[in-house]
Amino acid sequence: MLQEVVATRYVTPLREGGSLPGIVEADDLGTYVMKFTGAGQGRKTLVAEIICGELGRRLGLRVPELVTIELDPVIGLAEPDEEVQELLRASGGLNLGMDYLPGSFGFDPLAYEVGAAEAGRIVWFDALINNVDRSWRNPNLLVWHGDLWLIDHGATMIWHHNWPGAQASAAKPYNASDHVLAPFGPDIAVAAAELAPLVTEELLTEVAADVPDVWLADEPGFDSADEVRRAYIAPLLARAATIHERITLDAPTATRPSQAPGWLTERLPPRPKRAGDRAEAAARTGEEAGR
Repeated sequence: MLQEVVATRYVTPLREGGSLPGIVEADDLGTYVMKFTGAGQGRKTLVAEIICGELGRRLGLRVPELVTIELDPVIGLAEPDEEVQELLRASGGLNLGMDYLPGSFGFDPLAYEVGAAEAGRIVWFDALINNVDRSWRNPNLLVWHGDLWLIDHGATMIWHHNWPGAQASAAKPYNASDHVLAPFGPDIAVAAAELAPLVTEELLTEVAADVPDVWLADEPGFDSADEVRRAYIAPLLARAATIHERITLDAPTATRPSQAPGWLTERLPPRPKRAGDRAEAAARTGEEAGR
C-alpha cells in the first residue's frame, strides 16, 4: 500500500491546470503536490494517477513518489482565495500526494534532447494507458537533475468512465502523432519487447491494490472494491500484448483540437514554433513578396 501521511500545512495553490492542486507539507517532513478528492474531475482521476503512476514506476519509468494524504480542511483557513477554501472544505479525508520536485522545470522539446529508446518507452507506456494528455500542447513531463519525469496521469484509461464499453474502448488504437516525444523517433518495437512481458496479472493486481477502498466504493455495477480493481486489470493486461501494433506516428496536427477532455484543455499553451516551421513561414512570406 502507498505510504499515508497527514497534511500539516497548506503552502500554495498551483494554477497550471484545471484541477487546482496545491503544495502541502506533511508530518513526514515531506513536501507534496496534493490532488484533491473534492476537485471537479472526481475521484476517478486519483484512481488513474495511482494505477498508471505506480505501473509506470514498476516498469522503470521516472514517476514522482505517490502517497495518500489525510487532510483536515482547517489547515487552509488562512488561505485568502475562496475557490481554494471551497476545494479544501470539499476534500476532507484521504487525498493524493505526489512528491514535489524542487527546481524542476517543464519539458521543452526545443531545449531538451530525448533518445529514441527512452522516447519509445514513454510513448509505448502512454499507448498502454491511453494517455490523451502528453501532447506538444501539454507535455506533462518535468526535467529534474537532467532526467525526464512523468507527471499527471489523471486523463488516462478513459474506459473507466464507461465500464460497459471498457473492453471495446481498451481495444482501440493509439494515435501518437501529437505526442510531445514523437519528433524524437521513438523506438516502439524495442520498448514493447522490453516492457510488455513485464505487464502481468500479478503486477497489475499489485498496482491496483494501492488504490484506497474509499475511492472505489459505490461504483455503479460493482459489488465491492476488489471487483472494481479486477475491472481495471483486464483491459490493461489485454492491451499490453498488442498495443505496439496499433500505435500511429504521423505528422503532428497543427489545427486539430486536442483530444484531451475540455477540463484539461482550458489552459493549454499554444504549440511551440520549431525552426523548420519558422523557415517555412519565411519562405512563404518571400514568395508572396515576389509576386
